[in-house]
Amino acid sequence: MASFKTVMKSGHPPTLFAAFLYFDFCFAIWVLNGAMGPFITETYKLTPAQTGFMISLPILAGALMRFPLGVLAQYIGRKNAAIVEMSVIMLAMAYGYLFVSSYNEVLAMGVLLGIAGASFGVALSLGSGWFPPEHKGLAMGIAGAGNSGTVLAVLFAPPLAQAYGWQTTYAFAGLTMLLPLAVMIVLAKEPPDCEHQSFKEHISCLFTKDGWAFSLIYVITFGGFIGLSNFLPTFFYEQFAVTKVEAGRLTMLAAFMGSGIRIVGGYFADRMGGIAVLSVVLLAAIATLLWLTATPSLALTTLLFMLCFAALGAGNGALFQLVPLRWPSNTAVAGSMIGEIGALGGAILPNVMGLSKQYTGSFSMGFIGYAAFTAIVLGCLALWQRKWVGSWVGPRGKAMGTAPEGQPEQLRPATA
Repeated sequence: MASFKTVMKSGHPPTLFAAFLYFDFCFAIWVLNGAMGPFITETYKLTPAQTGFMISLPILAGALMRFPLGVLAQYIGRKNAAIVEMSVIMLAMAYGYLFVSSYNEVLAMGVLLGIAGASFGVALSLGSGWFPPEHKGLAMGIAGAGNSGTVLAVLFAPPLAQAYGWQTTYAFAGLTMLLPLAVMIVLAKEPPDCEHQSFKEHISCLFTKDGWAFSLIYVITFGGFIGLSNFLPTFFYEQFAVTKVEAGRLTMLAAFMGSGIRIVGGYFADRMGGIAVLSVVLLAAIATLLWLTATPSLALTTLLFMLCFAALGAGNGALFQLVPLRWPSNTAVAGSMIGEIGALGGAILPNVMGLSKQYTGSFSMGFIGYAAFTAIVLGCLALWQRKWVGSWVGPRGKAMGTAPEGQPEQLRPATA
């Protein structure tokens, strides 16, 4: 098994770091309205359903923007696409600071926050593009750990909103983008793994069953992560009557687990196979979600969310170990498409939780529905892997040509 130092030598670590930082700060801005949800709800006296919709709108907008940005990145380069996106984000934050003063304008700001959510496929493809197939899972896990931006948002946004007003927090967020923008310009190098293809070839993943299968899995893993992490500040605030700042800190514990474990998920997917890791983490997610319906204490609820987010984060890393193996020449587009559908699932979840609370008086039905859908996707994964293994991926989801430990490396096929 290759050491971490060996893995880093096989690629370009400065580009990987730039991709991580870019995704991290973009992710933090993407979930700002969720982190400040209790403040916005209190300002405009929103119903649970209105709060759920307000929180879900940036997720929905970001999901819809991911695929177009991924396609653009194939033509102007992933580094250039990232630079353009971060520049536009700073302008959007200026709008939030200067002009948002009503609920409708909060909704419009939610659409602009979606620009930051479009960074996913570009960041992961940029970060992993320099690394060989057998190490892409770890590289994508490191770049994808930028979803730790949720931690930054829920840790810093509530105190800033309380001290200076939640509209002013948009201005602080815009200024922070100067750091990843500078790092991207100075350190990142465009990877050599991009092939010149026609537009039809770039979007071919849209017309394959595997693309939609991956997307359904990502609805569970990433959709659950982004949907719950946006809704948890409101959940803790309403369910346990903690302060708005405390709700953010409790959310931070769960979000930190989900983002950090993503790297571990990618690492074990390289070693054990992405399909095997996905099967385990989906089972773990089902178990924790069903336990949450029992409305346990605040401490146990926080622990269960930490375990659930750890499973979802590992699943994110494992799934994106498989993506570059299935689509080696247009990973940015495939990743953006899968990320788009996954994020759309995350946009549904806050609405489901809000409606569950408003019409049943409890969040339990939201958890039950999410667990049931996860069980269906797990059953489908058992069927899908029969066609995948031996076709474009090795046993349990390892890279083709990866030898078992203790045996010599086999020759890897030229294409996946």
